[in-house]
Amino acid sequence: MGQSFLRRHLLLILTIGSVVMGILVGFYLRRLNLDAQAKALVAFPGEMLMHMLKMMILPLIISSLISGLSQLDARQSGKMGSLAIIYYVSTTVLAVITGIILVLTIHPGDPTIKQNIGEGTEGKTVSTVDTMLDLVRNTFPENIVQATFQQVQTKYVVERPKIMRTNDPTMLAALNNGSLDIMRSTVEYVPGMNVLGVIVFCIAVGTVLSQLGEEANVMIQFFVILDKVIMKLVMTIMWYSPIGIMCLIAGKILEIQDLADTARMLAMYMVTVISGLVVHSLITLPLVFFVATKKNPFVFMRGLVQAWITALGTASSSATLPITYKCLEENLGVDRRVTRFVLPVGATINMDGTALYEAVAAIFIAQMNGVHLSFGQVVTVSLTATLASIGAASVPSAGLVTMLLVLTAVGLPVKDVSLIVAVDWMLDRIRTSINVLGDAFGAGIVHHYVAEDLIQHDAERRVSLKHPFDEEKQPLHDLHIDGDGYHRVSSKAH
Repeated sequence: MGQSFLRRHLLLILTIGSVVMGILVGFYLRRLNLDAQAKALVAFPGEMLMHMLKMMILPLIISSLISGLSQLDARQSGKMGSLAIIYYVSTTVLAVITGIILVLTIHPGDPTIKQNIGEGTEGKTVSTVDTMLDLVRNTFPENIVQATFQQVQTKYVVERPKIMRTNDPTMLAALNNGSLDIMRSTVEYVPGMNVLGVIVFCIAVGTVLSQLGEEANVMIQFFVILDKVIMKLVMTIMWYSPIGIMCLIAGKILEIQDLADTARMLAMYMVTVISGLVVHSLITLPLVFFVATKKNPFVFMRGLVQAWITALGTASSSATLPITYKCLEENLGVDRRVTRFVLPVGATINMDGTALYEAVAAIFIAQMNGVHLSFGQVVTVSLTATLASIGAASVPSAGLVTMLLVLTAVGLPVKDVSLIVAVDWMLDRIRTSINVLGDAFGAGIVHHYVAEDLIQHDAERRVSLKHPFDEEKQPLHDLHIDGDGYHRVSSKAH
């Protein structure tokens, strides 16, 4: 009994142990005052883990989305999509409301923090309209190959008037102090995968393949097998992940300049964010799941521990995606067609933890500057945090970038983001694990509502694919659901 349990849960035990070891090693090495190169070497195995997981993201999203959707009809994929979107929007709004209630109740903002930490870095200009336009531009990329490594972003350029010669002292003074400068926005491509564009393209391809019938079988099977190959590679990487996660956490602890002072000054802010995330993950999400499915949410959560720990170590929803697939399909029996559709979309647009954090951080910065936000401004913060979390990339610390958008919306100083950077490395990991938990609960809820449709669809498909002259003979590619609830592809010769 003990040996079989250990064998079955060995990777999970190693992953949990790696988080604990990372913290212990990090704090122990801090006392040795290592130089920059030694710190880089400590973090290097973790950097390699992130490289390997990120390498898998693109082929995983393409193969999983296309293979999943191509085996559904348009009615089923439409129902799944509608349920997923309703769930994403509802939980994100609930997360933001939770964060706002807590930050207004606890009131962590203290003006003295700002004086102690200093002004920090200057932030860049961000316009809400331009950010929304960038979101739409990235949804429909002009070049799908380019979308795999670049995304669109609006850049603001300051243009100086071209005055060749002037003796007017007023004009010269205005030219020197920049009052004649013109701010102009231009659209440019920046490094980083456009996950949203790739997902939209894959959804379109998968949906069209599902409508082509038998002639698309070869193409469907190609993506199904590619999906299995990528998952096999991911599982190989996962046996290396405990070493990588330990080094990632130890490296992050070594990077922090003054851990005690920072923690003391921002303690109430951290307590507020973490309280909000705990309430959302242990009360709000389980309650939504229970109301929707009438099943025990904590039994469901128990099957997701591996994904939760991996998210804690990597701080990336996308990098955790293959582990979330594994937990849902193998531990919880969720149909792979549901996970392959719901999870990639969720990892991109469903950011409950990020939305909560942005709402709390914005109001915290307002309190720290002695600014009283009106009810209308609080509503603006909540709406902008919800939209900004949808636009946030599923990579480490993406929330900091979209934070600028929330601050700009209510006219708060953008440069104050530098105050919360000191503790963001830790909060980023916690909120990412909540994002992953939210995506997984979403997949469980969607599966609850479409499971019967999927079984009926498979039964109809088996009947339609039978040879017209010989009931016993099966076609070359027979798609069906096994007893364990996962989708299989078997090949039987005529």
